Amino acid sequence: MHTRITTLLFALMILVSCQGEKKKEETSNAWRTKKAAEENASHNELLEVEKEQGWELLFDGKSLEGWHLYNDSGAKSVWEVVDGELHSNANDESLAAGDLVTDKSYSNYELSLEWKIAGNGNSGVFINVQELPNVPTAWQSGPEYQILGADHMDYDVTEKSPGCLYAFLPQQNKVEIRQGDWNKTTIRQEDGKIAFYLNGVLTAEQDLNSPEWEEMIAESHFSKYPEFGKYTNGKISLQYWYFETWFRDIKIREL
Repeated sequence: MHTRITTLLFALMILVSCQGEKKKEETSNAWRTKKAAEENASHNELLEVEKEQGWELLFDGKSLEGWHLYNDSGAKSVWEVVDGELHSNANDESLAAGDLVTDKSYSNYELSLEWKIAGNGNSGVFINVQELPNVPTAWQSGPEYQILGADHMDYDVTEKSPGCLYAFLPQQNKVEIRQGDWNKTTIRQEDGKIAFYLNGVLTAEQDLNSPEWEEMIAESHFSKYPEFGKYTNGKISLQYWYFETWFRDIKIREL
């Protein structure tokens, strides 16, 4: 009898020990797959699989190479690189304010980037921008993917909400931004058909070659700007609008 009780106690100890080890292993695996990934995430770099898929960096995390101020390439602008992030410095009024544009033009592509913004901030990504002496700002030619802080007065205005095709379409699917944290933007354009995504959610679609798009422009205040929305190729621009914005992991691949 004594031997049987000893055997049962020993078996119970082994069972408890195994359960403890299993729980410890699960906790350890969770740490490795989430916490460690977050702490050791690298930015402004391409994975080998991304290189194989044709992705190219548009921002190296160290310089403004490949970018310049719209219509003023030699200016000392509000745009700077701080701790691997592309930052719009809204605190130094001696700097030239304006939108940042790529040196190159693009047609069929997928663009991916991450951003965060001040609570009352307003920014955006312009596509198909035509940099011309008679067009003073990027938005007078390029349709805009809206970026907006959650405390901005326009945040709940349907056609000015984050991720929408600014001033034309409300969010196709409702999605909130992560205020104070990083948000992800994806823009696809192929043969003039554009698709906008915010944090993985489809927020806008439009065919820029369609009669519908022409009518939308004609019925908006953009009708006063003859170059607006007429192109399906051009430069990509990041908007500066008086409040701080941060960008990172800007990359593109041609389709």
